[in-house]
Amino acid sequence: MPTGVLVVTGTGTDVGKTVATAALAAAARAAGRTVAVLKPAQTGVPAGAPGDVAEVVRLAGPVTVRELARYPEPLAPATAARRCGLPPVRPADAAGAAAALAKNHDLVLVEGAGGLLVRFDDEGGTLADAARMLDAPVLVVAAAGLGTLNTTALTAHALRSHGLQCRGVLVGSWPAEPDLAARCNLTDLPAVADAPLLGVLPEGAGALRPAVFRSRAAGWLATGLGGSRPATAASPAARSTRP
Repeated sequence: MPTGVLVVTGTGTDVGKTVATAALAAAARAAGRTVAVLKPAQTGVPAGAPGDVAEVVRLAGPVTVRELARYPEPLAPATAARRCGLPPVRPADAAGAAAALAKNHDLVLVEGAGGLLVRFDDEGGTLADAARMLDAPVLVVAAAGLGTLNTTALTAHALRSHGLQCRGVLVGSWPAEPDLAARCNLTDLPAVADAPLLGVLPEGAGALRPAVFRSRAAGWLATGLGGSRPATAASPAARSTRP
């Protein structure tokens, strides 16, 4: 199996996966690594318009990018493909493309669409299937506030049930004024995921000037992701309350 592949999924939509992917790419580039970003299925973006991989390049700088398929309606890939009459992306397509990119790059980031079990095709293929074919670890991007513990726990449970390694959890958008739930979640997220907290991206990171984004990216990420901050593991007390 290829080395240097990391699958990036979210606990749902709009949790900051693309900005997180850009931060990972920027930190890797700053460390002198060659980076490729694969988006198996881009939905909700018309032909010719910039998609997620273009946003990664804008923020992180020159990296190799590949998009396997694009569907104009903002739906799950399988549904979007069916509605517009285009072939679906299958897990084997994503795994094959990532493996090919891994031959010439130090790090390949595979950014999913929505959550881990969103369907790629009508046979039920998912990002989890692609990750299993690659034998690649999965980074979970989660929201900061109330409700995130449940969706993170469900995603981590799904990873374990598919025999996949949860590399850790990354908060995709940390509010400038976090409430009590968000502050407590920094302790509880690694407990419910049974995996370390590997970074916190500030709210609005994607709106920063690219040069500023690149200079700060490593500071948002833990050392295990090429950053400079320590990872946060679940404390014994927190772990004992994991659902």
